[in-house]
Amino acid sequence: MAELADDLVISAEFLRRAASALVLAPVILAVAWIGGPAFVILVLAAAVLMSYEWDRLTGGTGTGPGAIAIAVVACLAIILCGYGHMVNALLALALGALVSGAILWRGRGSPAWAGLGLAYITLPCLAVVWLRLDAEQGRAWLLWLFAVVWATDIGAYVIGRAIGGPKLAPRISPGKTWSGLAGGIGAAALVGGAMAGLLFGDREQSGAGFWQLAGGPRLAALAALTAIAAQVGDLAESGLKRRRGVKDSGALIPGHGGLLDRVDGLVVGAPFVAAVVMTSGGV
Repeated sequence: MAELADDLVISAEFLRRAASALVLAPVILAVAWIGGPAFVILVLAAAVLMSYEWDRLTGGTGTGPGAIAIAVVACLAIILCGYGHMVNALLALALGALVSGAILWRGRGSPAWAGLGLAYITLPCLAVVWLRLDAEQGRAWLLWLFAVVWATDIGAYVIGRAIGGPKLAPRISPGKTWSGLAGGIGAAALVGGAMAGLLFGDREQSGAGFWQLAGGPRLAALAALTAIAAQVGDLAESGLKRRRGVKDSGALIPGHGGLLDRVDGLVVGAPFVAAVVMTSGGV
């Protein structure tokens, strides 16, 4: 009976997750496809919600000085990035961290948690906005990134549940397994490679080593690395939630918890992909 109850709980959880994804994914993809101010506004809204959840996860009320400082600095940096001023956005992030840290040091907030929260929230937001700015490949990169991170989540969940086995990091996230990690990497590689021709076309790129590979194998390899980055982000948030003794960062999304629970893979995956694109010049 206990095993049957567990199976029913797992099935109900999976159905809630699937239903939420079916509602949210088309909206997110549509706004990402449109780009421009609509996408920047979406990211701004996400940054404010993430600031609220981060403050609550780190011992605040969600509306205290720490949350306000993070939200204001993050939004300023995102707006600057949206206008194409990435360097100024990073400078605003650094300056904002110093100013907000000094203010919180004299108040009741935690400057250390606020500083970490600023980086945790702002960097992935800047990464997705910067990726979308590229007129030629921005839309393709953003859709590819979303597909790879979602494939990682699905592959890790399905394979981890089906196979189980040794735990990946039992002290941080007891539910995650090495088989789930492998499933996430495999699913990401398959999806990332398969979408190469669909989004970018068949292209060859000059260079050496990795960047001399054809589009499909190159993006499959990049997707596998992105999946590892996404899993690092997942574990980081799991560690924070375990420290606070909570299951979810919030209750915004049925089956997923809060927004931070939904975007934990993008927190590390998006800056990683943006850095690769920035240093390589694209596909």
